[in-house]
Amino acid sequence: MALLTALPLTALQLVVLPPTLAYAGETPDTTERRVVFSDDTPDWLRAVGRLKVPGSKYHEGRRSHYLEDCSATLVGRPGTARADILVTAWHCLEFYHDLSRPILFSLPVRPGTDPGPGLEAYRLADGGGMDADWAILRLHQSLPAQQVRALVLHPGAADPARPISMAGYSRDAGLGDYGRQLTFDPDCLITRQGQRISDSNCTAYKGASGGAVVQLLADGQPRYSGVVSTGDSANVSNFVPVAGFRRTLEQFLR
Repeated sequence: MALLTALPLTALQLVVLPPTLAYAGETPDTTERRVVFSDDTPDWLRAVGRLKVPGSKYHEGRRSHYLEDCSATLVGRPGTARADILVTAWHCLEFYHDLSRPILFSLPVRPGTDPGPGLEAYRLADGGGMDADWAILRLHQSLPAQQVRALVLHPGAADPARPISMAGYSRDAGLGDYGRQLTFDPDCLITRQGQRISDSNCTAYKGASGGAVVQLLADGQPRYSGVVSTGDSANVSNFVPVAGFRRTLEQFLR
């Protein structure tokens, strides 16, 4: 199946049926810009975790269940002692219907380390469609700042004249290790800025949906600038600017 130029950057793992959006193998990219999360990468990456969403669909008269692998980011107010709000993409939750099956969020770990079972989260609000591809979740258990510092929201819209970074759990066969490793493009650009959706030349693959777009302010402080939405798994990755849903998001920040 040919890939479209604006596919959601998710990964579906079907239990009954073959994966309809499983990532196809790719030729190694000699211009790879991404970096794998480690002790040497920026500290803000620790707020970008892996999201596992149980979903269900009807296919040929039968309901099938699967796990959808996405990304999500812990956000909070400046100086907060504990944080429990996550931002992800709406389409990551599109087929989440069974509330008895929990959504699980796991913080990033070093390569080869077990992330554990994850923390349960539940939905608070979302944009309702691909034209507003954002969703807000709350963890049942808040996380202390001593463990992980939540990302603070950008005070406005990201400046297209300054570089951005894009992070998520890409399911490519290379650095992403089929979604097991957090990777980020540390130096990419906004190529078109919009209120609902913006384009970038950042590198991301399926699985990175719901991940973070971060821009450093002039003083070097990282600020959460948007949520990863769609892309072509090459040199176009779209994101929803946080400015488009800031008012709703700030209602839930403590």
